[in-house]
Amino acid sequence: MKLLLGLGALCAALFVAALLSGQADAGAARSLAALLAGDGTPLSVVMREIRLPRAILAAMIGASLGLAGAAMQGYLRNPLAEPGLIGVSGAAALGAVLAIQSGLALRHALALPLAALGMALAAVLLILALAGPRGSSITLILAGIAISALASALTSLVLNLSPNPFAAADIVFWMMGSLADRSFVHVWLALPFMAAGWLLLAGMGRGLDALTLGEDTARAMGVRLSRLRLQLVFGTAAAVGAATAVAGAIGFVGLVVPHLLRPLVGAQPSRLLPASALGGAALVLAADIAVREVLPARDLKLGVVMALIGAPLFLHLIYRTRAEMS
Repeated sequence: MKLLLGLGALCAALFVAALLSGQADAGAARSLAALLAGDGTPLSVVMREIRLPRAILAAMIGASLGLAGAAMQGYLRNPLAEPGLIGVSGAAALGAVLAIQSGLALRHALALPLAALGMALAAVLLILALAGPRGSSITLILAGIAISALASALTSLVLNLSPNPFAAADIVFWMMGSLADRSFVHVWLALPFMAAGWLLLAGMGRGLDALTLGEDTARAMGVRLSRLRLQLVFGTAAAVGAATAVAGAIGFVGLVVPHLLRPLVGAQPSRLLPASALGGAALVLAADIAVREVLPARDLKLGVVMALIGAPLFLHLIYRTRAEMS
């Protein structure tokens, strides 16, 4: 409980800091007053229509990626598992790329995220068809890797054959991940899918705890592994697919955050799920603040910053694990 309270306080502090970050430096008191007043002044518009939805999306995306990563690692009993393993992120990215290349993204504001969500759903159905109704976790991983590789190959093919250099540049920049120019339209589009994903993934706690003792023991305890797998796949697809649809590809959150927090919860999956959700939200909020403060005049991409933060953290975790084993 202390850990959750601490992470919650950290998220709240970073959320306020995210609201106050940006090129329009009007002071904390004045900015927060403009946010609450909503009097139509330029500062109020910036706070309500630009910074607030961006901060909300950062927290939502971080929570989705952290929660999905913890659930994936718990189900597969593999600390190297991460949400992109089942191919949802790659498929969502392919849908967005097709929307940009075809010009639909220019004609309709919501064409890009809707195409990404649709492709993520198609990938889930294909994964379940390949893995089979009673397939093991190994078949699920293999099906996910196959779909991810296919989506990546098709994305590269679209880039390779693109006759429009501007569309190709848009695709490359979108795939780097960003929260710039996002509005409440994106928040309301992603929220229902993410909320459904959160409910499915959060309900896996008891089953994941039993699964740590082995599949046979989990079945003896009354856990339906087929149902648990469906919760994982659909929960990850809804949460991570929506996150990719509105912000592009953002990596390392679902891999690093559960690693950092696992020793603090006694390696108990049911306790790791909410902690990873809050930890993921805090990490993405911090990274988005860095995007706006490090190079405010340049369009620094969130996915790039997350990789720069996540890769050294993961290398440190590998070094620490090796030291503990020696």
